[in-house]
Amino acid sequence: MTTTKVAVTIDRELLTQLDQLVAQHVFPNRSKAIQEALQDKLARLRRSRLARESAKLDPQAEQALAEEGIEQELSEWPEY
Repeated sequence: MTTTKVAVTIDRELLTQLDQLVAQHVFPNRSKAIQEALQDKLARLRRSRLARESAKLDPQAEQALAEEGIEQELSEWPEY
């Protein structure tokens, strides 16, 4: 993975907390801590977007789509 250096402005208290985590060896350095936090936040946003979009679906319409043509398909299946 290639990396790019960026400058960010961070609240002093937040930076103090971040430095404490680095001092406790939770993270090897500030950059790694911020990178992991950003990856986690982006993953959460993706999951919440999927949940929001899924909530828009009509369960009855989705069920009807899933079952569309199933009667015909079942009659073509061999009996066991």
